[in-house]
Amino acid sequence: MLDRRLHLHLVTWLGQWPAGPGLHVVGTARRSRPAWDRRLRPAVAVAAPDGAVLSVPPERVPAVRALAANGPAGLWSALPRAVGHPGLPLSEGIFRWCTAPAALPDVGEWTDPTDPGFPSWLHLFDREVLVVRDADGHYLAGVGVKRHDRYGHELAVGTVPEARGRGLARRLVAQAARRVLDEGAVPTYLHEPRNTASARVAEAAGFPDRGWRSHIVHPD
Repeated sequence: MLDRRLHLHLVTWLGQWPAGPGLHVVGTARRSRPAWDRRLRPAVAVAAPDGAVLSVPPERVPAVRALAANGPAGLWSALPRAVGHPGLPLSEGIFRWCTAPAALPDVGEWTDPTDPGFPSWLHLFDREVLVVRDADGHYLAGVGVKRHDRYGHELAVGTVPEARGRGLARRLVAQAARRVLDEGAVPTYLHEPRNTASARVAEAAGFPDRGWRSHIVHPD
């Protein structure tokens, strides 16, 4: 049975769930409004093993449905143009979620994301981020929380090259996932299919690959 928080997240984020067999193109005003980082995501798709929902701006539904009717082969490459943003890339991802994070010890501290010593991607977040520093206070690894809606919070993690291989990322992800669950949301985790390092982090932190996938048109 699908976790209720995940169900409510998908309904809110996409505009419809469950998917049912096949691909369902739906319209929602959320695709025309800035997301957590104040940038647009004009197309978001989540695919479960038994069906998928592709969410686009309401006025783009007819054009995208016409593309989808011809099969998936040309849909994804043509999707950015079909939703009015031909210059934006399309990312394919493994879509994971977690309701029981791995019992790994906490390793980071929650702190303001604007610290000038943090990498630029953490500066996009408007709430606390979870970071690990070395003995001299230098940044080693961190997690930001993308609060898509009140029910679903996506985790993003990064580690500096010299600190990789210590298990910091998996411990940070598990720690952040526990906080998200405590806040009443479900933690999600997306990564590119070829990113095996990120896949290992997700698995170790308690985010299994259930065969779900995502396609998102968004800024780099």
